Amino acid sequence: MANMYEIRERIQSIRDIMKITNAMYLISSSKLKKARKDLAATEPYFNKLLYAMRSILSRAPAEAEEELLFFDERTHIPESKRKKAFLIITADKGMCGSYNHNVIQAAEQAMEGTEMSHLFVMGQVGRMYFQRKAEKGKLRVEPEFFYSTQNPHLYRARSIAETLMERFRSGEADDVYIIYTKMVHGAEFEPHVQQLLPLDVTHFVTSEADETRHHEAEFYPDVKTVMRHLTPNFMKGLIYGAMVESFCSEQQARMTAMDSATTSAKDMLSALSLQYNRARQAAITQEITEVCGGASAMEQEV
Repeated sequence: MANMYEIRERIQSIRDIMKITNAMYLISSSKLKKARKDLAATEPYFNKLLYAMRSILSRAPAEAEEELLFFDERTHIPESKRKKAFLIITADKGMCGSYNHNVIQAAEQAMEGTEMSHLFVMGQVGRMYFQRKAEKGKLRVEPEFFYSTQNPHLYRARSIAETLMERFRSGEADDVYIIYTKMVHGAEFEPHVQQLLPLDVTHFVTSEADETRHHEAEFYPDVKTVMRHLTPNFMKGLIYGAMVESFCSEQQARMTAMDSATTSAKDMLSALSLQYNRARQAAITQEITEVCGGASAMEQEV
């Protein structure tokens, strides 16, 4: 059994750690509230943008879809030869439970069967992981793609969207996917894989009413030009939404992990306090026994 000094030192160490975990819980709670507020503030704009794209596609001539650059599925390229790019959003640090592991696992499953994957990784944890795997030659992590997942904002989303669209436009990527953590509801979240490019008309036109073609609609100067200006904003909105949802999920995961750590620390303190009291009682009993023994010895001598 450990002596009282060792137990007391361990109790003090756990109390210090508990202060840190509780502080991290409060910080993550504050960041989560701010991120959710930012997402709620921008949702109306992107919902209107989605409505505008749905409205244009439902009224555009059917043959116009074939001329839209970012809707080109490149069916002439076989599946085995298609170049795929993945935008992966992880955290910059750990201590958030299984958050990073789930995203990395979803990314590896999405890349199965791909001859060569081009990765655009946000977050230091995912970047370091995939850079180690890239040394084997099966992956290519873009070396100049350094973006933090902290404090997501529209400027960063615009820059990322422009990079991915340029890769698709130049033919360096035939399919572009984003892998992030999606908030389901409340404190639940899960990794999600979504195709960014090429865009699918069925994602916008989902009902028979939407599929009705109104040829009397006029576009100035033409549908292709309108969509060329509208699509980058839509892509920016998708990426920004994924960034904010990932950030919210990370903070929620960290809150849960830190709350569990604090609870475990309290349980350990309770057990150590009991152990300390037992050791203290044993020490007192031993001291009383020694005093009584000494008194008895002195009486015998007298």
